[in-house]
Amino acid sequence: MKFIDLHSHSTASDGSFSPSELVAKAEEIGLSALALTDHDTVSGLPEFLEAASKNNRCEAIPGVEVSVELMGKEVHIVGLFIDYTSNALLEMLCEIRKHRNQRNELIITKLQGMGFDVTLQELFDVAGGESIGRPLLAKILIEKGYFSEVQEVFDKCLKRGAPAYCARVLPSPDKAINEIHKAGGVAVWAHPLYRAANDRTYLRKMLRELTKFGIDAMEGHYSAFSEAQSRAVHDVAGEFSLLISGGSDFHGTNQKGIELGKGYGELSVPYELLEKLKAKAEQ
Repeated sequence: MKFIDLHSHSTASDGSFSPSELVAKAEEIGLSALALTDHDTVSGLPEFLEAASKNNRCEAIPGVEVSVELMGKEVHIVGLFIDYTSNALLEMLCEIRKHRNQRNELIITKLQGMGFDVTLQELFDVAGGESIGRPLLAKILIEKGYFSEVQEVFDKCLKRGAPAYCARVLPSPDKAINEIHKAGGVAVWAHPLYRAANDRTYLRKMLRELTKFGIDAMEGHYSAFSEAQSRAVHDVAGEFSLLISGGSDFHGTNQKGIELGKGYGELSVPYELLEKLKAKAEQ
């Protein structure tokens, strides 16, 4: 069987592998296709696509991951097969990154008030790309010896409700999905049950809204999913006539334990899913 990974991150956002290193890794492990879906930026895609074109052993899918707000919750939408030169899409991503940077300044001010020695310049120095998120702040704090694990930093400082947390200004789902569609892409609800129970009621409630805006698919294969969660997503996707996508959400060494294409070891996303998603994009 041929396997794929439609959710990965590079140094253009918060991953530790460069776009070309991701391609090399995908070819090494025998993936038939890989999507690069960095947070709120497409700046890594030219390098990614060029690297994949040299050997043609792994099909490269241009993508992006956009955070939106729906019913008071942060929801992630992955766009696949996008035209990354779309001006409207680029403008939306630029606006999102502007709000990201404003939040980073506020978070650092709060961290300094808590006694942590961290500066905005250090964050820029660590960042490999233009989309800078909280995991990079966690990396700095760990390297300075304040914490030992990323989750510990989030629990004590950075997650919602923690002392240094600051809310982001996020676009609406209809805005993000519309721009993905205008750029020729397919819109996928990423990790719909991420850190959640096997809650079909939640999925249905959110999808009643997301389907109004034209969501095309859900991730039914994901590193953190249990068998029951994956089954729930597949079942509810069928109820709403949605396609299934899947991926590891690979961040390299910035997310310990998750391997490209394999997640925590049991992930296997079949190539047939890509064929259906590609047909949707071509409509």
